[in-house]
Amino acid sequence: MMHWPRTSSLLADKAAVTTALTGVFQDVVAKGVQNISFGDFLADLGINMYKFKFRIPSYFSLVIRSLAVLEGIAISYDPNYKVLGSTYPWIARKVLTDSSPKLKSTLRALLYKDGKFRIDRLESLISESLRARKEKTLTREQSDFRESRFIFKQVLVFALNKKVTFLREVLLDELAKGLDALGLATFDSITTVSTNLALSSSYSFSLMTDEDIVNLRNLQRLILFLQGLDKRPGMGELSNRAPFSLAHFGSAQELLSLLSVIAELPQDMQQELVLRLPTDLAGKVASRVAARTLRRILL
Repeated sequence: MMHWPRTSSLLADKAAVTTALTGVFQDVVAKGVQNISFGDFLADLGINMYKFKFRIPSYFSLVIRSLAVLEGIAISYDPNYKVLGSTYPWIARKVLTDSSPKLKSTLRALLYKDGKFRIDRLESLISESLRARKEKTLTREQSDFRESRFIFKQVLVFALNKKVTFLREVLLDELAKGLDALGLATFDSITTVSTNLALSSSYSFSLMTDEDIVNLRNLQRLILFLQGLDKRPGMGELSNRAPFSLAHFGSAQELLSLLSVIAELPQDMQQELVLRLPTDLAGKVASRVAARTLRRILL
């Protein structure tokens, strides 16, 4: 007669395996995407499989082993080679541009959490998708401004690509939210100054909600990212209740200089950028303003 282990033992084993595997994956993620080694990952996984006497599905095992073998072959020529680090730009670009429903759903899950836009994820995906091209085009000796021009042009070409209609809609929605919040912040600044001058006393009243402040911060980060200023010290920082200032958005002169790259775009992209997108964006902003006005009248 076969004797099965007691339920408590099964639960204990499952908990131990879960803890061990969590540690393996945390170690992998902690190294960063570009530094993930499938050889090290397979070795750590094998140790835990031997220790806890479990197996993973053969399909996943085959994929991991194949990647480890390919990585091993490449390392014989380049000791610093990492499979995922080299392929991540392609993966990021595929996620951003693919029109399949599954990848669209994946992209939305990456960019939104509980309905809130995670701009850091978008910055990371776009940066990685452009990394290989940027490394080939720019050298370390080239100026920050030339790098900013390159990034701005590539982002425009990328966003105006006919394959990225889903991402473009996401960008337009978030830009509309940000511009709406910018309008509120500007109005708040003007009314606060006017009221203080009239009353000769400090007076503070804001129409902005916490959501508006988040939208304004996202707009700021997006503009600084396009300008290549998001990594500069002191840039990209906006406290929740800090007084609004256009200085938070970087230099207007730098932004205007970057706009000169529009003339370098293909004719069809120029028409899309100058004629269609502003109309779509204005419509989205107007819809938000109208909806907010109605809510405040009816509530």
